[in-house]
Amino acid sequence: MQHAVGVPLPPSHGQGQGAAGAAQHSGHPAPPGSPPVAGGPHPTQGPAPTPGWPGSPPLPAPAPPPHPAPPMSAPSGPPPPATDGTTGPVTLPPGAPVPLPDASRDQPVIDASRTAVAVLLIGPAGAGKTTVARLWADSRRVPTAHISLDDVREWVRSGFANPQSGWNENSEAQYRLARRTCGFAARNFLANGISCILDDAVFPDRPVVGLGGWKRHVGPGLLPVVLLPGLEVVLERNAARSGNRRLSDEEVARIHGRMAGWYGSGLPIIDNSQYDVAQTAQMLDEAVARSIASPPTW
Repeated sequence: MQHAVGVPLPPSHGQGQGAAGAAQHSGHPAPPGSPPVAGGPHPTQGPAPTPGWPGSPPLPAPAPPPHPAPPMSAPSGPPPPATDGTTGPVTLPPGAPVPLPDASRDQPVIDASRTAVAVLLIGPAGAGKTTVARLWADSRRVPTAHISLDDVREWVRSGFANPQSGWNENSEAQYRLARRTCGFAARNFLANGISCILDDAVFPDRPVVGLGGWKRHVGPGLLPVVLLPGLEVVLERNAARSGNRRLSDEEVARIHGRMAGWYGSGLPIIDNSQYDVAQTAQMLDEAVARSIASPPTW
């Protein structure tokens, strides 16, 4: 509702009526002859008594303080596990060295895709270890993890010792640390019912830091399998790589020549020069089944 200019606004709800009321509320005396405002104090009446002063009405009794809450006692023992589907405490079995497979000699055929195992896939750069290991882990009928040594090595960002820049004690130390980390991970996975496959370029002429190191980190039940295609295939696959994973042709040829020492070692060897990834994974299943039935000596 709008009002004309110069017309006073109506008083708010509860405000005194008329000019006398407005004057009394503002602290000024009312004009002479003005009647007192209904409900307002008498003009000659003093201020309202202050509670607590002499002659004032007594103060109301204070409310009793609320009862204090009983002190909380610290819970004894671990909290109970959650049963309603929420996150709760989970106790994991500690990792232990992986023992030798317990296979019955009377069982001629073993389904490797249903057996909890720890597999080490060995091969030169460009052999297809990571691709085959990933597909093999994806296609198994039991939970299986893939642990790549190169991936773990590259967890180090600042201070990464790249062997391509020159092999030295720093790169050797980071390789050893990555192998030990992978070994601990494999043991923990196996202790909690998850198989695993690791991949690494292990050289046969360095048994102490090669298979010997993996046996110390994982356990005697580790099943090594060698993936060794022809040199031409390895060179072609390496050429398709990029970044730290790509090596020079001379380095690839040198590594491939050292890997040839696995022939005659007694380890299962897969030449996947003429096979695709799915066929190579199937051959790996067969090699693992034979290793479970008759563990290789290494």
